Amino acid sequence: MTSSRVWLLMAASFAVIVVFFILREHWAHALGLAPYLLLLACPLMHLFHGHGRHGGHDHKDRTP
Repeated sequence: MTSSRVWLLMAASFAVIVVFFILREHWAHALGLAPYLLLLACPLMHLFHGHGRHGGHDHKDRTP
């Protein structure tokens, strides 16, 4: 493993631990934000989930 990958893994592990302890102490507040996060996820999914690439929508020109 390279040195930068080790630092990235350590930083990610530390972030997960910090988030765990913050959520443990403030679970009621985090749970109160859950409906708003769900509502925010809907437009974000439309923006970033490849809008316009749905299967079955063939919009190519079909001239013979």
